[in-house]
Amino acid sequence: MAATESPTESFDVLVIGAGPTGMACAIEAQRAGFRSVLIDKGCLCNSLFHYPSHMTFFTTSELLEIGDIPFPSINAKPSRNEALEYYRKVAMFYSLDIRQYQRVEQVSGSDLNFTIRTTDTFGRTNTYATRKVVVATGYYDLPNLMNIPGEDLPKVHHYYNDPHPFYGLDVVVIGGKNSAAIAALELWRHGARVTVVYRGSAMQPHIKYWILPDIENRIKNGQIAAYFNTAVTRIDPDSVTIQTAPGGATRVIKNDTVFAMTGYRPDLDFLQSLGVRIEGEDRCPACDPSTLESNVPGIYLAGVIVAGDRTSEIFIENGRFHGHQIAGDLRVKLTSSAAEPLRV
Repeated sequence: MAATESPTESFDVLVIGAGPTGMACAIEAQRAGFRSVLIDKGCLCNSLFHYPSHMTFFTTSELLEIGDIPFPSINAKPSRNEALEYYRKVAMFYSLDIRQYQRVEQVSGSDLNFTIRTTDTFGRTNTYATRKVVVATGYYDLPNLMNIPGEDLPKVHHYYNDPHPFYGLDVVVIGGKNSAAIAALELWRHGARVTVVYRGSAMQPHIKYWILPDIENRIKNGQIAAYFNTAVTRIDPDSVTIQTAPGGATRVIKNDTVFAMTGYRPDLDFLQSLGVRIEGEDRCPACDPSTLESNVPGIYLAGVIVAGDRTSEIFIENGRFHGHQIAGDLRVKLTSSAAEPLRV
């Protein structure tokens, strides 16, 4: 590495990803006495910030708590805005060192002697030395693409935030799970003409229990149009083309905007660039289930990426405990290594 890229700061533990799970890992490492830093290409809790602005969690506030800090909420199920406020308060309470808007470009070196190179939004390079690395990058950054003509048009969105800009427009929502149902209902209630297109035979039964009857009734009453056992095969500036089950009839419908709520996937390419093996049909990264250390010594995995493509298995509710597992292993391996830990 060139001399101009020599690490400017050194840490015991560097966490890639400053979401709730990454924060929990940094908190537990800090409690164990190790100097920690979090790096995120976006803001604190970047994925959560990009959830729909009026979203309500399926779970209770107690199950979103990290660092033994209570999460008070006036609602039975907290909102996205309440969660953002809570995690900001936790970050302040623990004085977490969070480097926002820095993308990790390279991880080099080996156990106890890693070098992390990042670039910020202005293209400037930063380098950090760390003895251990925790990858807690989630899965919300990479949408599952349909790979159809027109998917790259500016009218196509893979994330839904707010319904207001789509008042009076013809909107197609692709998908039949929670995110699609929430988007369709909010868009319809704010004056959009909404059509749902889904390859399944009906909306998914595991949609949030207070959302499912709402979307089903809107469809039944004709307030939201719906095509099931159907796929979008082409997107054009003023229309979309849909086709019923493979080989079935096609139809062109008027359209201004498309929300492709087709799900998301973890960045397994990044893990492989670190040397982490991806194994099995579900493409799970190799790691010790008790310590969460990957097959690369010194690199730990936390949160939903542990489950590979099985993204529905790990949420904040259970991923938040990964920090305890990792910190337990750090206590053993860092304190028994030749160099003394950088105590905070």
